Amino acid sequence: MKKLTLLVLLISQFTIFAQDYKFGKVSKEELKEKFHPLDSTADAAYLYRKRRTSYSYINGVGFQLVTEIHERVKIYTKEGFEMATKSVAYYNPDSGETESVSSIKGYSFSLVDGKVVKDKLTKKSIFKEKKNKSYSIKKITMPNIKIGTVIELKYKLFSPYTNSIDDLEFQFGIPVKKLDYNIEIPEYFIFNKRSKGFYNVPMKKTAKNGTIGSLNYRIDVFGFEGGNIPALKNDEPFISSIYNYRGGMKFELTQTNFSSLQGSIKTFSNSWEDVSKQIFKSSRFGEELNKKSYYKDDLQSIVGNITSEKEKVVAVFQFVKSKIKWNGNNSKYTEKGVRKAFKERVGNVADINLMLTSMLRSSGLKANPVLVSTRKNGVPLFPTLNGFNYVISMVDFTDGTSVLLDATEPYSLPNILPARTLNWSGRKVTKEGISSWVKLTSTKHAIEDNNLMVKISDDMIVEGLFRTKFINLSALNFRKNNNHIKDESLITKLEERYNIEIDDYKVVNKDKITTPIVRNVKFISEDLIEEINGKIYIEPSLFLTVDKNPFKLVDRKFPVDFATPWKESNRVFISIPQGYKIEQLPKPLAIGLPDNLGVFKYQIMQSGNKIRVTSILQFNNGIIAPQYYSALKDFYSQLVKKQTEKIVLIKE
Repeated sequence: MKKLTLLVLLISQFTIFAQDYKFGKVSKEELKEKFHPLDSTADAAYLYRKRRTSYSYINGVGFQLVTEIHERVKIYTKEGFEMATKSVAYYNPDSGETESVSSIKGYSFSLVDGKVVKDKLTKKSIFKEKKNKSYSIKKITMPNIKIGTVIELKYKLFSPYTNSIDDLEFQFGIPVKKLDYNIEIPEYFIFNKRSKGFYNVPMKKTAKNGTIGSLNYRIDVFGFEGGNIPALKNDEPFISSIYNYRGGMKFELTQTNFSSLQGSIKTFSNSWEDVSKQIFKSSRFGEELNKKSYYKDDLQSIVGNITSEKEKVVAVFQFVKSKIKWNGNNSKYTEKGVRKAFKERVGNVADINLMLTSMLRSSGLKANPVLVSTRKNGVPLFPTLNGFNYVISMVDFTDGTSVLLDATEPYSLPNILPARTLNWSGRKVTKEGISSWVKLTSTKHAIEDNNLMVKISDDMIVEGLFRTKFINLSALNFRKNNNHIKDESLITKLEERYNIEIDDYKVVNKDKITTPIVRNVKFISEDLIEEINGKIYIEPSLFLTVDKNPFKLVDRKFPVDFATPWKESNRVFISIPQGYKIEQLPKPLAIGLPDNLGVFKYQIMQSGNKIRVTSILQFNNGIIAPQYYSALKDFYSQLVKKQTEKIVLIKE
């Protein structure tokens, strides 16, 4: 029996790898397939994904990178239709060398009355969109999509930027039946190869010859073949970017050696010191820090009479935030340049925060830029130029303390950074060329403090006052998400979220960013309690109840990322209606996570005709490592079970 099972597995594997993947030739078996054989929940799957990246030599120009993509995708459900729209991003700055996408070909295949119907992709379904000043997108919409359709697409990406090979992606949000990659690199380019994520495809290295005229040179070929690769979906909350955890490989250039062509040898990013120095030497980084004349008069009026270091920081920080508006673009390098950004009052991240750093230095403070990788950009685990895509500012005070600053965010405060930057550690770069790691995650908890006071009328209508105080990052996020929205819209959202009707709504300290923001709500509701056979059933925390466990996976290989430590405190005061008394109160509960990662405390007490419910949910670390996932899941299960236990009132 074991031999038979093994034989079946071998035959199935052979079928996967021996199948004909010639472009434009799809089998009836592929079209008849109703669901993915190894993942019945999949909305679509890559039946085949091929990539070949190679170097092409052009006389008088030099090498360029050519990446060829061939994808065959099976659509199983309507939700899988999104795979029929492909966006290919490419570097297309307003000035300078550009990349290009061409040789786009595609087909949609469907079974109609048992026959294969083939629809060709036309030029009318290919659009070019300008994403920003640096990037454009070729948007491709495949024709005549149905459940069961197989789509096939080919295209080429040409790039003059030979030092940068796009990451290999082994894993996606849908499964992959067959993967075939080849990266072909001339001997003149030396790359480090770093695995990423939790799925690996073995690499095979071979070599072949290349020629430039009469010159022969070696080409190293790195091959990757895989099959039945599982999807890694974004099925759970608290993930900075699922892309960071999907299997793949990064290629990082460490050296170019053109000595045999009468060229030179250049070395890149072999250490974090090398990376930092190379970034600092850039004309769009280090040189921008040295420009001072454009703000000289303004700076004198801002800090002229201030002697306190910390007061200087606040004054300069507030000036830059009010003077320059962020255009939404991330980069460690300036886009406009600090002078132009100052004049036009708008710039990218580097324009603003390098300007801030320069002004702080000119104020006599020890200020330095800190290189950051945003949460969506991933965590740079190895020395890499591409790992950082953002920059903030840091001031070290003479008393030994320090402060982190990001002037792109109007509602930020010293040491209260926007969530996008809270990604483990950044790299401080000094003007002396020294660099060191800096922890980005705040030690201050993001706090949401709720007070809810309600009374129950004779006709079982709940009337109440709901007061919430937002502190630290919670205050920043509230202001950022809500200050630009009219109260009417915010009221509607709250009414729908909590199933209440709001009579009065007021927010205090909307623009006083150094103080907590406070929201006051007066409401009524007919749906917060149940009356059954003369008894009243009440969830003690009412609409603040956590009634579902957000963590459902059996095992989670990547961390739970809250971005910052946080704390939610709820105090609920319930007036017992006249003529009723308590039959049942839930018992108290206090539970914790290992290593002081978090705690939940819950208590219900009666005093006269009042019931007081107190709960505290607190996490002391912004990131919960995967080894604690089982404990966290159980922690939340106990929390949900306790919060959904009912208070029972009976008639006296």
